[in-house]
Amino acid sequence: MVTHKDLDVWKLSIALVKDIYMLTEMFPPQEQYGLTNQLRRASVSVPSNIAEGSARNSLKEFIQFCYISLGSLSEIETQTIIACELDFVNREHSDKILKQIEIIRKKLLNFIKHLKIKGTNNAR
Repeated sequence: MVTHKDLDVWKLSIALVKDIYMLTEMFPPQEQYGLTNQLRRASVSVPSNIAEGSARNSLKEFIQFCYISLGSLSEIETQTIIACELDFVNREHSDKILKQIEIIRKKLLNFIKHLKIKGTNNAR
């Protein structure tokens, strides 16, 4: 049986979580409850919503949870840019995260497209 743990997009988002945690270790201590917390929560949200959506009863719900993951990716992207602008991290570190986000976003959009086609074919 295939589960969320078999999905490349889930595996890549788990790697992003680890990288976000390492990135936020570089932030100033006073940011622990600000941007650090926001970035970490948003990053954990991406694979968590993919996992939760896959366990739901309908394809429609799964797709909705994938869209929530997309929203979290946009949050991470924005917050990473802010962290770079505030000089919490250097451009090299932020660019690495932004590239990961772009790869995950593309894979997630393709996965959503696949799920929608699957839903259309099952409806026939």
